[in-house]
Amino acid sequence: MENGEGAQRPFAWKKAGRGKATILALGKAFPNQLVMQEFLVDGYFRNTNCDDPDLKQKLTRLCKTTTVKTRYVVMSEEILEKYPELAMEGLPTVKQRLDICNEAVTEMAIKASQDCIKKWGRPPSDITHLVYVSSSEVRLPGGDLYLAKGIKLSPETRRVMLYFVGCSGGVAGLRVAKDIAENNPGSRILLATSETTIIGYKPPSAERPYDLVGVALFGDGAAAMIIGADPDLSIEKPLFELNTAIQHFLPDTEKIIDGRLTEEGISFKLARELPQIIEDNIEGFCSKLMEPIGLSNKDYNRIFWAVHPGGPAILNRLEKRLDLLPDKLRASRQALKDYGNASSNTIVYVLDYMLEESMKMKKDDQSQDEFGLILAFGPGVTFEGILARNLTI
Repeated sequence: MENGEGAQRPFAWKKAGRGKATILALGKAFPNQLVMQEFLVDGYFRNTNCDDPDLKQKLTRLCKTTTVKTRYVVMSEEILEKYPELAMEGLPTVKQRLDICNEAVTEMAIKASQDCIKKWGRPPSDITHLVYVSSSEVRLPGGDLYLAKGIKLSPETRRVMLYFVGCSGGVAGLRVAKDIAENNPGSRILLATSETTIIGYKPPSAERPYDLVGVALFGDGAAAMIIGADPDLSIEKPLFELNTAIQHFLPDTEKIIDGRLTEEGISFKLARELPQIIEDNIEGFCSKLMEPIGLSNKDYNRIFWAVHPGGPAILNRLEKRLDLLPDKLRASRQALKDYGNASSNTIVYVLDYMLEESMKMKKDDQSQDEFGLILAFGPGVTFEGILARNLTI
C-alpha cells in the first residue's frame, strides 16, 4: 500500500474491507475541581482531619512517583461540609456516596456526549445505539437511561451497560460498539464513559495502604466516542478504523485487582505484582492483535501505541519489555500527567492526544505509523486490545 505521496511502506499492509467500524468523533468533560498534585497532600490530610506524619510522608512520596501533575475531581469542600461522614472512618456512607456519584456521572456523561456529538456534526436523532460504561454508580434504571434522556436520544435507542469493569472499561466498550456497528448496517453508536472517585473516597489508614495509591493516582471525568461503519464522508470524518478486537483474562489472577462495594463505599486492593503480570503476558497478547497485518514482535516500533496509563510502573515495564522508543507511549504519559488515571475514560484522552500529535506531524511532513494497538488492563486480570488504523494521516 502507498501513502498519499506515493512513498512505499516498509512492509505490505492489508487493505481494510468495507464494513469496518470507525471512530468518528471524540469528546470529553470534567468536573469543576482542578487539583494540582503539589497541593494535594496538605489538602487531603486537612479535609480528612488526619495528622499522621508517616502516612503524610508516604503520600508525598507516592505523589512524586505517579508522574501526575493535575487532575479533576468531583469532591469539594462544599460536599465535605454537607457530608462530613465521608471523611470519617467506619461509617455506613454508601447511600450518600451513590447520591453524589449518580448525579455527578450523569452530568459529566451528558457534557462529554454533547461535546462529541457537536464534533461529529450530525444530530443526536441519528444515534441508534448507546454503550454506557461506569464503575462509579449503582442504580436501576442505570446511567444509560439518564444519559439518553439528558441528550434527548430516541426512546428506540438500543442501550448496553458495562458496570464495574474498571480501567479496561473504555476499550471493552469500544469492542462492544465495534461489534454493534459491524453487525447493524447504518448504525451509529454513542460510547460514553463516566467516573468519579467519590465512590471510594476515605480518610488515610495504615491498614489500607492502597487507598493512598488511589489518592495519588486517580482522577474523575467523562469521555465519549461515536462509532460507525462505512462513514458518510460528505458529513463525517473518520479518525480511527477498528480492525480486530480481542479480550483475554489471565486464569487465577482474580484477586490481583480486588474491589468490593461495602457500606463505606468501594474498597480496592491492588497486588504489587500487577505490573509484572502485565509485563509477562503482554507479548503474546499483542502478537495475536498484530497477526492480521503480518507483523511480529520485531515490529513493535513500527506501529503506534495507545495504552491506558494505569500507572507509571505499567508503562515503564511495557516500554522496557517491548523495547519501545521513548515517543511510543508519549500520549499515554501525557494523559496520565494531565488527568491522572481516570479509569475507563482515560483511553479516550490518550487517543485525543494522539490525534493532536498526528496533526502536528502532518504539518511538519513527517512519517507516521498507520496501524497501532489500543490497549487496557482491568480486573480479572483482563486484557482488552484493538488493532486500529489511524485514518487522519
